Amino acid sequence: MFEALTTVSQMLARNLDILSQQPLLVCGQLEDNLPAMLAEAGPAPQVFTTDFRYFQWQQQGGFTQVEFGTQPNQGAAGLLLLMPKAKAEAEYLLAACLPLLSAGAPIFIAGDNKGGVKSAPKLLAPYSEQVDKLDSARRASLYRAELAQVPKPQVLTDWIKSYPLVDSELIIKTLPGVFSAGHLDSGSRLLLEQLGPLQGRVLDFGCGAGVIAANLLKRQPELLMECIDINALALEATRQTLAANQLDAQTKVYASDSLRQVSGQFNHIVANPPFHAGLKTFYHTTEHLLAEAKKYLLPGGSLTLVANSFLPYPELIEKSFGHCHTLAANSKFKVYQARLS
Repeated sequence: MFEALTTVSQMLARNLDILSQQPLLVCGQLEDNLPAMLAEAGPAPQVFTTDFRYFQWQQQGGFTQVEFGTQPNQGAAGLLLLMPKAKAEAEYLLAACLPLLSAGAPIFIAGDNKGGVKSAPKLLAPYSEQVDKLDSARRASLYRAELAQVPKPQVLTDWIKSYPLVDSELIIKTLPGVFSAGHLDSGSRLLLEQLGPLQGRVLDFGCGAGVIAANLLKRQPELLMECIDINALALEATRQTLAANQLDAQTKVYASDSLRQVSGQFNHIVANPPFHAGLKTFYHTTEHLLAEAKKYLLPGGSLTLVANSFLPYPELIEKSFGHCHTLAANSKFKVYQARLS
């Protein structure tokens, strides 16, 4: 699921003499066992992640100094930010973490050269007078600065952005790095166009900003909706979206690694599942969904998902359900459905 050490962490391994001088708060695009490497070299770091899957992986591996959520509570003597894919998310994480540090604390930003790390000097400009590039290797770079003064604690709601869905008279709330931020993506639109009247319990798998759940509840407020995602910011965006449209009365929103934290069975599972984790293509979560969905469906229940046309999901659905129907297709996406007999 996660690598032993990414190329970014391999580059950081060359700089442990600097990174291990103080306990660090580590956050961002965490994809490997970097915390253990830092703990072996010096003081154990405090880890903050918005990724529930990574949080569980660390805890199961015996690393307990890890927080999952939208904002960290535990500070440290310095910060190491692993550059996330979205620059806005990097800005958010700096604003969330730096108030927990002291003036003069070191700030490190590391990342893949193709993943936006070169913007580190601009990201750090509001917080430091000087930014130095410490290393570049394995197609990754490391920057360092010192916190000039401690910023005020951020307010999460200041980062929420809104956009209207004119067709459905909905307001969608988004947070940095959340899928569907700023517009209704064409995949979700195609999926919603194929979904007729539903009934009973409905699971929105990989809920993002809550676009699918809000649309379905707008049509049918009586649905018993559950929304799951691994991203804490996505879960909060979904909560905000549902509340803004008065659709949150009987909706559950919670973190789940694929279906592992889900209980009970559903009449319908709907999904616009992710296939990117950071800069990499990642199919594991959806493959688990397709293999296990039958166990979570009531008799006659349906699994409906939209995916990029090139993804090999029809074969996986057929392997699990014995059939796979293509409900719609355009130049980029296809909507697939299978029912439990």
